[in-house]
Amino acid sequence: MANAEVIERVKKVTARVLSLDPSTIENNSNFVFDLGAESVQSVELVAAFEEEFGIDMDQDAALAVETVTDAAEFIAKHL
Repeated sequence: MANAEVIERVKKVTARVLSLDPSTIENNSNFVFDLGAESVQSVELVAAFEEEFGIDMDQDAALAVETVTDAAEFIAKHL
């Protein structure tokens, strides 16, 4: 289970990559449907999460993640 700090960092990175106000990003926000991420931005998000958390993620598995909470839990497994 991802802790609040990981979720907040995921929101911060997501806001930066997608040029959004962090306060508009909910834990259950879907990257594509709610936040408007396009495929190229999804790849940028994976790279930004890797940099933020100092981890390497499997690109295909990471791109299958759909929501902020799912991303935080995915990342937490790699920490």
